[in-house]
Amino acid sequence: MSIRKSSLLLPGTASWVGAGALSAALLATTALPSMADEALADLVESVSPSVVTIIAEQGAAPVPAQGQEFDFDQHPFGEFFKRFGAPEGFNAPQRGPAQGLGSGFVLDEAGYIITNHHVVENAEAVTVRMSDDRSFEAEVIGTDPLTDIAVLKIDAGETLQAVELGDSDVIRVGEDVVAIGNPFGLHSTVTTGIVSAKGRNISQGPYAEFIQTDAAINKGNSGGPLFNMEGQVVGVNSAIYSPTGGSVGLGFAVTSNIVEHIAADLRDDGQVSRGWLGVSIQNVSPEIAAALGIDSSTGALVSDVVADSPAEGVLKQGDVILTFNNEIVDSSSDLPILVGTTKVGTDSVLTVLRDGKEQQIELTIGQHQSASAQIDKSVDETVSGTALGVTVAPLTDSNRAQMGVAENVDGVIVTDLNPDSPAAKAGLQRGDVIVKLGGQETASPDALKAALDSEKTDPALVLINRGGNQIFVAVEIA
Repeated sequence: MSIRKSSLLLPGTASWVGAGALSAALLATTALPSMADEALADLVESVSPSVVTIIAEQGAAPVPAQGQEFDFDQHPFGEFFKRFGAPEGFNAPQRGPAQGLGSGFVLDEAGYIITNHHVVENAEAVTVRMSDDRSFEAEVIGTDPLTDIAVLKIDAGETLQAVELGDSDVIRVGEDVVAIGNPFGLHSTVTTGIVSAKGRNISQGPYAEFIQTDAAINKGNSGGPLFNMEGQVVGVNSAIYSPTGGSVGLGFAVTSNIVEHIAADLRDDGQVSRGWLGVSIQNVSPEIAAALGIDSSTGALVSDVVADSPAEGVLKQGDVILTFNNEIVDSSSDLPILVGTTKVGTDSVLTVLRDGKEQQIELTIGQHQSASAQIDKSVDETVSGTALGVTVAPLTDSNRAQMGVAENVDGVIVTDLNPDSPAAKAGLQRGDVIVKLGGQETASPDALKAALDSEKTDPALVLINRGGNQIFVAVEIA
């Protein structure tokens, strides 16, 4: 994009010009649209009809039972009532159905729509509003929480203008990208930026890979497309990192290559079929590389082999997986994506370093187990913290590898949480690592419980690690 320049008159200076010079000066300050500006405007104009608004309707909030305190936050005199009490005989109104807003885009002309799983999760009804303000009731074909992708279907009575999915593997850091969505309900909002990084792991799960961008993404952009400058979708905007809840230039989009695979599976039968090896893996640290007698710290180290899995009797503890079907495995986070997107029953070839020698090993990809098996909960120490509304487990080598948690991070990993819990309301997510609570380290579930029992401050200050970033959140524990 071009940078428009304008002349400045500094304070305390004067400039006198003749008529001809004045005309030239005015021309210099009135920059004509550049070719890059025109190309961007053409791109936005061509793809905007394919970007839609998603309206997810939740059930009405129940009226508080007699004796319970009513939440007046949404009432125009709520603050007054909280300070001085409600008038005698006041009947608290029942809240109407809650509506969540998100974004999406038309995947094909038959009416299939892509958005985020979290946009339509638990929705009782979903409506798709087109760019021309027509609205259609949508059917949720299927969702995949592990990649935060959902497929909807509408019947518009006509063919729709669809977008083209690009190849997210070839996009480069520094390339221009365009996000279109509905932040805060402002439909068809366009923001631009660059690809800030590729291959980000933000603890969404082992099967999600993200493009990081500095294009402004805010609440309501979720599920919307991230375009390259050819008008192809290279990502689905899914998350932001922000201490305030607003855009700070750290947005994350699920890569289009993952979206393509997930969408095809969901359209087929509403479910995602993932390939499975049946191993626990971890990164090869420099210290481990030295112990193994190898020069490089790349690959995925097999720390355990699951019984009755495709890997049993084929792979061994201590193997370092270097490639999978000719794709290089740089780190342990690469392997779940490569295997998970491989069709069940496929004969695959792995390059493995075993006893200092490279070997070619063949095995048949199996069907992945249920999503609940993604985080190892088999440890007896697993405990549910009712005050926080979370279930946590120790950080095992398997958990670290599956969730992309660095070896220098200590704490307990959130395996599940109640969506209405204090932890969820504070922004905690599945896969977060609770490092400290109220200044006390929480290296084990018992340590977390002890910290909760002794905490006197409400809300409590909780330090979590998410995708390698340390974040403080305040959680009400009373």
